[in-house]
Amino acid sequence: MPRKIKQPVFDDDNPEWTKADFARATRFDGIKAKDLTPEMLARIRGQRGPQKTPTKIAVSIRLSPEVVSHFKATGAGWQGRIDDALRKIVKKAG
Repeated sequence: MPRKIKQPVFDDDNPEWTKADFARATRFDGIKAKDLTPEMLARIRGQRGPQKTPTKIAVSIRLSPEVVSHFKATGAGWQGRIDDALRKIVKKAG
């Protein structure tokens, strides 16, 4: 069975670039692309700077379904709330 050939998709919100578009794209925040330093390029790529607060440690933990559903039911940020609850326990014990 032959493959179905996909027709090109034209998007009015994202038209094909012209030479003028490419000419404008050679600047970043008013700086010519050729004048960008490696530090500037690193920041553009999305690298983060040093964290201002102590980092957390990524771990894998198995919790009972009741605990997970309770914290998830309270909305976004449920993992942070579990962390807060565990910190309170640690403070009481210490």
